Amino acid sequence: MYMYDLFIDALIDSAKTIPFLLAVYIGIEFIESSYTRKILEKIEKAGSAGPIAGALAGILPQCGFSVFATALYTQRLLTIGTLMAVYLATSDEALPVMLSHPGGASLILPLIIAKLAIAVVFGYLLDLAYQKDRKRILGHIAAYNRGKDDPKHVHCDVLSENACCGHHVEEAEKNFDAKISLLHPLKHALKIFLFIFIATLTINIAFSSLGDAVSSDAFLGGGFFQPFLAALFGLIPNCAVSVGITELYLKGSLTFGSAIAGLSANGGLGILILFKEEKNKKEALKIVAILFAASVLAGVFLQYAPQLLF
Repeated sequence: MYMYDLFIDALIDSAKTIPFLLAVYIGIEFIESSYTRKILEKIEKAGSAGPIAGALAGILPQCGFSVFATALYTQRLLTIGTLMAVYLATSDEALPVMLSHPGGASLILPLIIAKLAIAVVFGYLLDLAYQKDRKRILGHIAAYNRGKDDPKHVHCDVLSENACCGHHVEEAEKNFDAKISLLHPLKHALKIFLFIFIATLTINIAFSSLGDAVSSDAFLGGGFFQPFLAALFGLIPNCAVSVGITELYLKGSLTFGSAIAGLSANGGLGILILFKEEKNKKEALKIVAILFAASVLAGVFLQYAPQLLF
């Protein structure tokens, strides 16, 4: 009976999020079908402002930008700083999940501000560190935009990459179908509802079985190494991870710094595309290592900076 009560409580709490999730994902579907190509073109042509453009694009709760940005990078149409800005700004499902929880909306603005700042700072630092690569790529972008790129160098359309749920943005953009435009948000909302339910039930069982203090210790009690663990968990390329991190943060098991570390490291399906499309696997590993390090540094800073400053 005890487990049954926990199951029902988690189911009811999770079911309440469905209307909010559906509304958010219908809005995201509209953004995807109407503005994705324009946004990607702006990022490509941003030049030295690439990290800022990448951060602003990544912060949008849209499931495909990390995928498309990765595809652009593997064709050397983005600098490493711009790609990292997109990854670090991306929160995957965090914003919709927060919006669907009572009181969660008030937490969104600090999250957005922190992730934008982290994305822009690390984006420019990386472009500065890889100055030669940056100049070469910006030259390539300029030639490509003028139509003077090497004719043997064939660029595939990045929108041909599938985003989440096998969703194909290019098809949605070219052939608008109201039925599909409602079906995908519904499918996505139900998938995230399932993730929220599993995360909620698991957390509730942990707290009920182990007690608040023991459960807190299981997540390293907000200690120094919690951002490391959260960032390592965040590297898993699955939207369920961002749901789990957000739920742990909303339940108070993760500090703000640790949540930022986990969500910053969670580049979504972009990391999978990176290893799939990047010919130089060492380059892919380097990017993931930088992403992890930047996420941990940002998380530790946000966790301890208030104590040091105040």
